[in-house]
Amino acid sequence: MKIACIGDSLTEGRPGVSFFKQLTAKHQHIELDNLGKPGETVKSLHTRLEKSKLDNYDLSFLWIGVNDVYAKLLKMQAQPVTKDHQEFQDYYVKVLEMILASSKHVVLVTPALIGEAIKNTSNTEIKELSSIIQTISSKYTNVSFLNMQKVFEQHLEHVNSSDYINTNIMRVMIDTLFYKNPLRIDRLSKKRGLHLTLDGVHLNSKGAELVVGEYTAYIEKLQL
Repeated sequence: MKIACIGDSLTEGRPGVSFFKQLTAKHQHIELDNLGKPGETVKSLHTRLEKSKLDNYDLSFLWIGVNDVYAKLLKMQAQPVTKDHQEFQDYYVKVLEMILASSKHVVLVTPALIGEAIKNTSNTEIKELSSIIQTISSKYTNVSFLNMQKVFEQHLEHVNSSDYINTNIMRVMIDTLFYKNPLRIDRLSKKRGLHLTLDGVHLNSKGAELVVGEYTAYIEKLQL
């Protein structure tokens, strides 16, 4: 079985704890390709896929969209973002069609969080994008839908998280350069009052563990 994990820094694995490394360790008999790129938006991913043809895969996970919201909070934008939800939908469909051309099955994963205060403005917009992604997924027989935001919300509704969100690009770079060990990442996450993320967006060990569990469920289901 050959699987592609397509997305942004959450898939690439920096900053924060890499769920992909954990997934690879858990499924050593499977060929897994990490196609994550930091800062990626749905528009920049579309451009990347136009320039670089994908290999053939049995299964692809598409986890994209958080930067289309998160970039609005940062003082600089590394990649172009969609101007509205209609443009997001249009580009998302284009990206999906490109992936389907070389994948037998695709799992569409919604953005998870921008801050662990699950009712903040950014997470409300994430919920709206998740609804768009779910509608898109329903139109294809070989596409599944994974609501990662809901998975994270279910864990956060029973704890008290801080409203910390790192909106300083230099701080993000410092976290990337100096916090590579999962133990150090988790300590900084705890210091910030967070439970699933390092900085409100990128994963700590617990967040990575949740993603691995969800991805594994789809891998095992589609292996049957």
